[in-house]
Amino acid sequence: MSQYFHSEVISIGEDALEMVEGGVVIFFGEPCPAELAEVSIVHKSIKHDPQRDPQPGDVLRVGEARVTVTAVGERAGENLRQLGHIVVYCNPAAGTNLLPGALHAEGALGLPQPGATIELIMGA
Repeated sequence: MSQYFHSEVISIGEDALEMVEGGVVIFFGEPCPAELAEVSIVHKSIKHDPQRDPQPGDVLRVGEARVTVTAVGERAGENLRQLGHIVVYCNPAAGTNLLPGALHAEGALGLPQPGATIELIMGA
């Protein structure tokens, strides 16, 4: 498996835990707009292959937690490239609408600590 995105968590919004506990994880690259910082996990990009967008079957690793991408919104790759922004819905209910900038994933993510790594790895 090959890593195509790597970043580091730099801050956690004060309301991010509530979102994560509800199965929604919002990532935003720095600089993050103040209105989104409260609910976001803000990160600093270290590596990003602009030729590769997230695909079903890819693995998202946040610290020690891993989820498998099951669906990718039509703007998710563009948002990740331009803003470092992506919203991950963990274990969404059947029939949940896939938003354009979102990923659906199987598995659970916890709230990472600053310094944790975020990686996207190509699926098999």
